[in-house]
Amino acid sequence: MGLFDSWFGRTAEKSEKPDIKFGRYSDSYKSEKQYEAWQNSLDKFDDGNHFSAYEDFFFYLGDPKEENVVYQRLGDTHFSFELYQGSKKIKGYSDGRKFRAEAKVARSDGSHVGFMRRLLEKNFTLKYSRFALDENEDVSIVFDTYLLDGSPQKLYYALNELATNADKMDDLLVSEFEMLHPIANEHIREISGAEKEAKYEFIKASLKKALENIDYGKLDQNLYPQAIGYILLDTIYKIDYLVKPEGYMMEAFERINRDYFAQDERSIVEKNREFRKELEKIDERTKEECFSEMYGTLSTFGVTQVVDHERLAGFIDEVIKEHDWYVKNKHYEIALAMTGYIVGYSLFYWAVPRPHRELLHLYYEIIESDFFDAVGYDVDYYQNDKFNKSAIKKEINEIIKSNKNQFESLWCDPSMLDFSNKYEFARSFLMMIHEMYVDPKVM
Repeated sequence: MGLFDSWFGRTAEKSEKPDIKFGRYSDSYKSEKQYEAWQNSLDKFDDGNHFSAYEDFFFYLGDPKEENVVYQRLGDTHFSFELYQGSKKIKGYSDGRKFRAEAKVARSDGSHVGFMRRLLEKNFTLKYSRFALDENEDVSIVFDTYLLDGSPQKLYYALNELATNADKMDDLLVSEFEMLHPIANEHIREISGAEKEAKYEFIKASLKKALENIDYGKLDQNLYPQAIGYILLDTIYKIDYLVKPEGYMMEAFERINRDYFAQDERSIVEKNREFRKELEKIDERTKEECFSEMYGTLSTFGVTQVVDHERLAGFIDEVIKEHDWYVKNKHYEIALAMTGYIVGYSLFYWAVPRPHRELLHLYYEIIESDFFDAVGYDVDYYQNDKFNKSAIKKEINEIIKSNKNQFESLWCDPSMLDFSNKYEFARSFLMMIHEMYVDPKVM
């Protein structure tokens, strides 16, 4: 047993909700002890106590809920470790002189100029790590450094780069090059057939609704391109958060998101047409292809940017001011897509404070209640076109109460909610978040 086994142990807790993970992992929700360990790691490294510094460093990386880090001492100066990032396991060690980490990315049937060129091009974008072929000519990604030069800051950024690139590139390489095959992914968790079926049906229904709203909506796509953009982005964000697809679909969503906001010569009208075709391609994928991208994973490094309440409130302000025009002119689907865009963008891009994330998740539980019912959630926030007002308000108050230990003066007013219909409720829900008071003891 390693030194850190007790630190990373998971306690069993009963829950009325199924064990389903949503959204992109964030490593920003650290405990006070973990932040102390990080500072201790920096201080000890500066004092030349490298071995002890690395113990604190790996404690900082760990997530008790994820069980994502395994650290083991091997004598007085040696250690080994494993950490997980999506479908990849990163293994490493120190021999008292050097630090090395490696992740197996794909098994190869033999060298091929196509994927080797791809890896070489990718290496030019990496700062700390490098793609390479191991002794079996399988694709791996490697980082190493001398301990004297291996500060905790350097290790964090290097392992982050290595892990996130290994996780992203494995599915992409395997799908593109037939001589490459999955490797070292025994740790991924298979999800049930019923869950996959529910997620697949949600994907199909969401894409169908989006394509119909784009093709048969009342608004001229050339005159109101931003409205079409809200539909597109709301759709990919909610599928990304609720289904958590890997591989092709995840990469397609990231590409649409990246290209939509890119400052280039294309107009929004042109981009909307391109991205509508992308949604159609996703819709044409077989059930088996979609199922292959649904599985449970552990992660260590987040890919989202940490933001505070003020940044989220400002974003709500930027978008919500247009909402009333769409409601007044009876473009209700666009109005709901606007609020969905705010929620989805915030969860796709950002690591918002924990109470905000829990409230944004609750938004989806209410607005996408059919999906949560299909995956086994026993909630009744919205059924038969009616809101369960008391249940919604109770859950909001529970979220605020459970976060009081970290956000001492946290305050939220559920009386602001408008339950007259879905789009008015959605707007009032976001304005309730906008008006929250947050005075954290720890950020």
